[in-house]
Formats: sequence, C-alpha cells, structure tokens
Amino acid sequence: MEIETIGIGGTIRLGQFLKYANIAESGAHAKEILEEGLVAVDGQPEKRRGRQLHGGELVEVGDPVWVRVQVQLNSC
Repeated sequence: MEIETIGIGGTIRLGQFLKYANIAESGAHAKEILEEGLVAVDGQPEKRRGRQLHGGELVEVGDPVWVRVQVQLNSC
C-alpha cells in the first residue's frame, strides 16, 4: 500500500489531522473513527483525539488498514 505524505505547518491534534487529511468528514466522524480503535500512530493503537502530531509520524486508519499517511512538518 502506498503511503501518502501530508504536510503540516506546526503541531496538530490527531482529530484535526484526520479532518485535514480528508479521512474524517467532521470532528464527530474523527471521534467515532478513533473510538472504534481504527487509528494507529507509528504502529501503536491511538484513541485520543488530542494526541499531538509534530511531523514524522505514520498514521494508519482501518482494520485492515485502508490508508497510510506520513505526517511531514513543512519548513518555513
């Protein structure tokens, strides 16, 4: 499976990132995806919407995984 790279301007919370990456349609949808245990960050299951992403993380969604997104910090 190909890994998509999405740039961020600074730290971002996981729930916001799921919306930004067009994985979740809304904050409520992001919360639902997380609560169902469908998200892993760097291979570890993650259910916290507030988990901070700083760049360099690999976010995987689905069971089985249907999307892999590499978080990249954009340089100024």
